[in-house]
Amino acid sequence: MDIITQLQEQLNEMAMVAVNTFGTLQRDAPPVRLSNTYPDPLNPNPSPDDASKPQVQPNPGAAPPQAQPPAPPQPPALDLAEHPKAMSHALVLAAKKFDALVAALPLSSEEDQLKRIQDLQAENEVVGLELQKQLEAAELELKQVEALFNDATDNCINLKKPE
Repeated sequence: MDIITQLQEQLNEMAMVAVNTFGTLQRDAPPVRLSNTYPDPLNPNPSPDDASKPQVQPNPGAAPPQAQPPAPPQPPALDLAEHPKAMSHALVLAAKKFDALVAALPLSSEEDQLKRIQDLQAENEVVGLELQKQLEAAELELKQVEALFNDATDNCINLKKPE
């Protein structure tokens, strides 16, 4: 695989990692309050002592509440602090690999590049002339085949024997 294709693939990988990183950061970001004077949409009527909630009084003759059975074990939670670090690390590694590929590009002066362009243009002209000759030969052969085909069809239609 040539260096340009490797650069293109690495750039695509960097773009994918960046999009996934930014998407994950947006998805996992905690809510942020715009201003202290802006009301909290989750708690529109905050009060220091929740007097609005009725206090539950235990019944004097009722049996004491039974202990709840232990909850089933929860799967390990995703470490939201480490996940962005890991994704950022992957993005940095992809960028470093891209930089290494760029550093591996051959260096040449402008004169060398112009000479290479002229050489490629001359090679293109030679190949173009050869292709043109082949096209002309193919067209001539096609005309000959068409003439033979027309003769053959005329002979078949007129029931003539070939000469």
